Amino acid sequence: MTRHATQPIDGQKPGTSGLRKKTRVFMQPNYLENFVQSTVDAIGGLRGKTLVLGGDGRYFGREAASTILKMAAANGAARVIVGQGALLSTPAASNLIRQRQADGGIILSASHNPGGPDEDFGVKYNSANGGPAPESITSAIHKRTQEISEYHLLDAADPDLDSLGETPLGEMTVEVVDPVSAYADLMEMIFDFNALRDVFKSGFRMRMDSMCAITGPYAVEIFENRLGAPAGTVTHGTPLPDFGGMHPDPNPTWAHELMDEMMGEDAPDFGAASDGDGDRNMILGAGTYVSPSDSFAVLAANAHLVPGYKDGLKGVARSMPTSAAADRVAEALGLDCYETPTGWKFFGNLMDAGRVSLCGEESFGTGSDHVREKDGLWAVLMWLNILAARKMSVAEIMADHFARYGRNYYSRHDYEALPTEQAEAMLGDLRSRLGELKGTQVEGLTVESSDEFSYTDPVDGSVAEGQGFRILFEGGSRVVLRLSGTGTEGATLRVYLERYAPGPDGLDHDPQEALSPIIRATEALVGIRERTGREKPDVIT
Repeated sequence: MTRHATQPIDGQKPGTSGLRKKTRVFMQPNYLENFVQSTVDAIGGLRGKTLVLGGDGRYFGREAASTILKMAAANGAARVIVGQGALLSTPAASNLIRQRQADGGIILSASHNPGGPDEDFGVKYNSANGGPAPESITSAIHKRTQEISEYHLLDAADPDLDSLGETPLGEMTVEVVDPVSAYADLMEMIFDFNALRDVFKSGFRMRMDSMCAITGPYAVEIFENRLGAPAGTVTHGTPLPDFGGMHPDPNPTWAHELMDEMMGEDAPDFGAASDGDGDRNMILGAGTYVSPSDSFAVLAANAHLVPGYKDGLKGVARSMPTSAAADRVAEALGLDCYETPTGWKFFGNLMDAGRVSLCGEESFGTGSDHVREKDGLWAVLMWLNILAARKMSVAEIMADHFARYGRNYYSRHDYEALPTEQAEAMLGDLRSRLGELKGTQVEGLTVESSDEFSYTDPVDGSVAEGQGFRILFEGGSRVVLRLSGTGTEGATLRVYLERYAPGPDGLDHDPQEALSPIIRATEALVGIRERTGREKPDVIT
């Protein structure tokens, strides 16, 4: 029997990148099956199609992969390419979809969220271009979850996910592949591995923290095996179902072991961390933290030093909450710079149309048109290649960049697990006052304009509304507020604070100190502390 009766389950609405819930929610009877079948139906079925399947190794991933394989077979798929052990980093999955010309893929991950039976799980569909499904598809998936009456699942034993090669599952072929090799080969095509080998031979010291998540095997293969970095360069390199109890989000709060080492007396020359599914990164030098927005700007300014981008960039794009640091680089280089809503899917059309080469988000995500996802290890290799070419330290590169372009002081304050109604009411009140804020003076600042961001895609004309609130102050400072779509519990309010310093003076302040007037002005205008009772953010990055 392949047809199984079911009924709709509330709450299966995909967020900015798939459906994320607590793991035990996904483990409920029919929950995973309903969402996967709704996805299959929304994309027009799987008859004769090829899919890529894998995930970040979090708890319930193998079981979910086995179920999805049996559902794909029952829905008539011709082939599913699955990473050995059901493992695939998100950028590696995107690469496989593109390289094998698959019809799409299913990625099992909740990205940077914790893993385990009492933590988080997620499922998302990527389209044939290798990128996250556009809103037209995620909306169709959600609609289907509200009317589903049956799902298809082959009555068969769980397939072997550990042996490389092809095996039949019903009339479908399951192809188990090495999850690392194709991605590592791609990196070797983009970057100057010979120059990087020479860097490590010279005694250059690096620390790569994979946070017990998916990039461990990739990082060991690339940095230690192919580039000759000393054994032990990669820490927390074994993917674990619960990430070893770590919160696999590469920011100063959660990657505190790496932060302590890089800010210590005998710090390595370079440090980096990646997240649960391998699409995010944090960059550090000895005694130096590089904000994601600044990192993206530096990569854009120096991309021509990397073999894969030696002919220059087509353009750059950033999410609206990301600082305008990259805009200044683009202007200096004569490049188009696009401002999109949050969510990597919004970059896909721009890359497919050949309008941009590099994209960046303030949430520790950077990538290029080599795949259609952000890519943590790619960003680390970009930095290494630039360091090798310029023969400068991270601190020296940052000082040179600020002197050339000025500095956008920037920080994100996260208020996590707020009651959803409370958060929505607070922003609803702000929405009602947007038209009245112009000219308001607060904390020595004057409001120049305020709005709720909407985006019209320049490629297909689609419109995305309600993408966050912007309050712009005279002189280039601003605050952005939005509710995140990546959490699994309550609402996460993200507050993005930015102040531009053109230089040559005032480029070396502590960001929180430099932003203090913006922080106070935001409280006066929005009343976060007053309305939520939170004395401070849960996470500051």
